Amino acid sequence: MLLPYAAPALPLAILGLPLNVHLPAFWAGPMGLRLGLVGLVLTLVRLLDVVIDPAIGRLSDRWHTSIGRRRPPILIAIPVGLLGGAALFFPPAGAGALWLFGAYALLTTGWSLIALPWQAWGAELSEDYAERTRIVSWRETGTLLGIVVSAVLPAALGLVEPATTLHVLALLCAAFTLPALLALLTLVREPRVTTANVQPGFNESLRTAWANRPFRRLLGAWAVNGIANGLPAALFLLLCRHLLADPAASGPLLLAYFVAGIASVPLWAWISGKIGKHRAWCWAMLWTSAAFLPVLALGPGDTTAFLAICIATGAGLGADLALPPAMQADVIDLDTLEHGEPRAGLFFAAWTMAQKSGNALSAGLAFGLLDLVGFSTEGTNGRLQLTALAGLYCLLPVALKLAAVRLVWNFPIDAREQARIRAALDARAAETAA
Repeated sequence: MLLPYAAPALPLAILGLPLNVHLPAFWAGPMGLRLGLVGLVLTLVRLLDVVIDPAIGRLSDRWHTSIGRRRPPILIAIPVGLLGGAALFFPPAGAGALWLFGAYALLTTGWSLIALPWQAWGAELSEDYAERTRIVSWRETGTLLGIVVSAVLPAALGLVEPATTLHVLALLCAAFTLPALLALLTLVREPRVTTANVQPGFNESLRTAWANRPFRRLLGAWAVNGIANGLPAALFLLLCRHLLADPAASGPLLLAYFVAGIASVPLWAWISGKIGKHRAWCWAMLWTSAAFLPVLALGPGDTTAFLAICIATGAGLGADLALPPAMQADVIDLDTLEHGEPRAGLFFAAWTMAQKSGNALSAGLAFGLLDLVGFSTEGTNGRLQLTALAGLYCLLPVALKLAAVRLVWNFPIDAREQARIRAALDARAAETAA
């Protein structure tokens, strides 16, 4: 069951690196838009997700059909995502900011129609504290493998131009996502759920979800850490080209980063079993923060030193991907105990919305500040511009990660508390059955 459930992760992740790294360079380069304008458009689309994602999550919770709750939105996503991807990565000559906005909005909507029901589905596959970490670890290992493919393939094929790279990776994603989704939809069981007799409306559901204090803390940490991770992703190619003066090294450096992330997933899963998911995630963020700081000392030719930084920060990535979603499933149990209605889709919508907003805000913030100090993506830059680039790449992410650690260090749901919640849920289900 784990393999077909995790199958879509690899092909879908092939698109993640182009969206976060290559897409801004493509639209600010060959398509001729200003860097600050590209950042603004990406941010506006993510703000649109504030409306769209909760609706999709709620739909997947309440849409009871003969094929289940989670499958119908995924089926709808296929044509929506294909149309948005074609418009975003294969735009006509002269396409401007409005085209970018519409195409990106379509693609992210299709992505949400897949990701939110899929993640909620995974949270419902097991009721065990540790097994949930294992399920998420499989899915996120697939995600990291897909990112590695998207990092290695362009270099292996000798692709240099952003447009060509985007076209190849987009076609590869489409070709392999469709059979992977077919495996998910046909081979993975969807657990039956018991709902409350009186189900609250959408606004009431949002209000009661917000009243869940562990949910608010985890959501805040997820959003803050999302911005912290989005800043280096958005600035990575610029750092290689302008600070290291070694743009050809970007492929191998990305490969090292994500391979380190893949290798670290089992380690962080093991650590979480010893000290708890929240503490393991905190230590991973502290490790990554320390590993970021040497970026301030880099200059032209320091590619080897940056390689060490990429490996060290990549080692913390596995925890960022595997542990928070497993914590989310525990928070959903608490909500179900308090309100009687399983709402995994709504909760994952909120978390995904926070993550996507963080990534988009980081792009808008980074590109806007660089534009403000006169940074040039094509020409030469002085000491002020390069210092701003390095500071945005490492200092701001460190400050944000420390804030996220503060939010989750004393997170209230550990293995013992989750076991208590599950026992209460099982007892209530037994009473209902009787």
